[in-house]
Amino acid sequence: MLMRISAALCGAMVFIVCSSAAMAQSGIASVYAYSGQRTASGERAQPNGFTAAHRTLPFGTRVRVTNRNNGRSVMVRINDRGPFMRGRVIDLTPAAARALGFNGLAPVTLSAG
Repeated sequence: MLMRISAALCGAMVFIVCSSAAMAQSGIASVYAYSGQRTASGERAQPNGFTAAHRTLPFGTRVRVTNRNNGRSVMVRINDRGPFMRGRVIDLTPAAARALGFNGLAPVTLSAG
């Protein structure tokens, strides 16, 4: 009986590790801002906020974005859909991009916040 429980717990721990690894994503971040327009979540876009667009993450998800060029990271909240360009994984507001030390494009890693 004890061996079965240990095996079950071990399996559960592997599942948790796999789930965390699945949350990591790397690619290119871009900067976008649609001041005052509605985002896909219905909020008004705020270029000075720390929000972002992602293709599949649920609205409200908090994500840590790390600039692979300089190691800076920032937490953003997903409130929009995109980017729709191949190789890009996230669109950031200008404020979030400035905090990461870039404008335009940058290689980033996304992880669960």
